[in-house]
Amino acid sequence: MTAPIRFPRFFVTSPAPCPYLPGRSERKVFTELRGESADELNEALGRIGFRRSQTVAYRPSCLDCQACVSVRVVAKEFKPSSSQKRTLKANDDLITSECRPWATEEQYELLRRYLAARHPGGGMAEMDESDFADMVEHTPVSSYVIEYREPGVGAEPGRLVGACLTDLQGDGLSMIYSFYDPEIEDRAGLGNYIILDHIRRAAGNGLPYVYLGYWVEGSDRMQYKVRYRPLERLTRSGWERMPQAEQKRLIATATAPRRKYDGGPMPAKDGSHLEYKLAD
Repeated sequence: MTAPIRFPRFFVTSPAPCPYLPGRSERKVFTELRGESADELNEALGRIGFRRSQTVAYRPSCLDCQACVSVRVVAKEFKPSSSQKRTLKANDDLITSECRPWATEEQYELLRRYLAARHPGGGMAEMDESDFADMVEHTPVSSYVIEYREPGVGAEPGRLVGACLTDLQGDGLSMIYSFYDPEIEDRAGLGNYIILDHIRRAAGNGLPYVYLGYWVEGSDRMQYKVRYRPLERLTRSGWERMPQAEQKRLIATATAPRRKYDGGPMPAKDGSHLEYKLAD
């Protein structure tokens, strides 16, 4: 007979500036993951919209905003679009490896290049090697790092071009944080490829979902998540599939050519990552 899961204690962070929508503030509710039941608790909380950061599970709890919406891809029904097929073809020569959650210097250097190019000045930009090790290694649940390498020469491993810290849950894969080399010109769509690979992995292992974290309508840097169909989102009534017409409209908006900057006010670009570090 197994011991019952102890009901966790929940806490709330102080309000802090929202990293996604300018002029708004964010607040989170969180609890600690620990003990023999950490996997079960993490999975149960994941189904109601929580995310994991090291030994903490959290979700937004903003007083006047519900813009952050948990989304997941239905892996077994996923069919890649034409552009996603091109991304798969362009990168399917990569060698993937499931590694234990142990940070390496090579991973850290890749993360630094990624942050410098994609999120300069953001909340993770000052992360040192110790912080990165904490992010990867401080996990009480079933996790691993999936590495993506170019083909090597002989016995030598190829160059590391992408990586993703991933949690294995009973109902799917939860992508905690992914990063990649943004400077490889002949490998377009590496970030998308990592997601596509997770969808294939989940489907191949009989796992129904790939959890992508939070989607925020109105935040440009979160719109890539609507490109994977079918997509489910968490509502007050539970998980519901996003209607095809609505998702098609959102995809069209997300993939529309950007207008040239006309000298007006620039949108805020805080590169901090909501899914990594809790506000103090």
